Amino acid sequence: MNSIIPGTIEEPGLGTGKVGTLEAPSGGAVNMHTIKGQVAVITGAAGGIGQALALDMTRRGAAGIALVDFSERVVQVAREINAEAGRQVAIAYRGDTTDTAFRQEVYADITTKAGVPRICVPAAAITKDALAVRIDKQTGQVVIYPMEDFRKVVEINMIAPIYWAIELVAAVAKDRASRGLKRWQPEEGMQGAVVFLGSIASVGNVGQISYSSTKVRCSVIHPGFTDTPMVRALGEEYIRTKVLPQTQLKRLIKPEEIADAICFMLTNAAVSGELWADAGWRPAT
Repeated sequence: MNSIIPGTIEEPGLGTGKVGTLEAPSGGAVNMHTIKGQVAVITGAAGGIGQALALDMTRRGAAGIALVDFSERVVQVAREINAEAGRQVAIAYRGDTTDTAFRQEVYADITTKAGVPRICVPAAAITKDALAVRIDKQTGQVVIYPMEDFRKVVEINMIAPIYWAIELVAAVAKDRASRGLKRWQPEEGMQGAVVFLGSIASVGNVGQISYSSTKVRCSVIHPGFTDTPMVRALGEEYIRTKVLPQTQLKRLIKPEEIADAICFMLTNAAVSGELWADAGWRPAT
C-alpha cells in the first residue's frame, strides 16, 4: 500500500510569493527554447542524474525546481543547490512518487511558490535485480522472480513517471483555462517539455528482468552505465570486470553528461524519439 509522508519540506526563507518565474503572456506564447525562467519538476532528485540535472538547470537560470525523492537526502541537495545559486530556486519534497495525493500536492505547491511548471523529468527509479528463474544451489529447488518485486519496479519506474508527466499537462491545461485560452495554436509555441529516463538495459540485460521491462519507451533518453548510487550498488568488482570493458570510454558516464543531454532535449523542439547516451556501450555477446 502506498503511503504519503505528511508535510512538504521546503527551504527556509522561500515564501509563498513567486520566485521570479517566466510567466506566459496573455496570448499564451511560451519560450521553451531556454531553461532560464522556467519551473521544473524532477523526481529522483536526491542523487545521480536527477541531482546533476537540477544543478545544471539552476546554472542555466531555472526560476524554480521541485526536487522530489523518497530519500531524506533531497533536503540537503536543495540546500546545496540554493547555496551555490545564491538564491532560492530548489524546493525539496520527500515522499512516495507512486502516491497520487503526494504528486498532486507537489504540483500545487510548486505552482503557488514558483509558477506553472513546464518541464518534467521523472527520473526516480529502483532496481531489484535477479534472474527470472534460477536453481537454489542448496535446496535444488526452482526459484522464480517474485511477482511483488516485479510489480514494485514497474509501478515506480514505468507507471509513476507517466503520471508525473500527465500532471504537468494538467497544470498547463489549468493555467490556459484560467486565462480563457482554448485550442492551442502553433504561434503559441510549445507549452511544456517532458523527458523520460530509459536505459541501455531496454535492449535486455542478464538478471534485470523487471528493470529492463520498465525501460522500453519512445521519446526517452537511454543513459549507459552512469556513476550513480544505483550503479555503484552493483559493486566495484562487477563494474571493473563486467561494465567498463564493454565501454569505449573505459569509465562510467558522469551524471552531469546525462544532465547536459537532457537539457538539450528539453530546449530543442525539433528533437523527439530516442537519444542513446551510452558512451559506446555494447553488451557482451
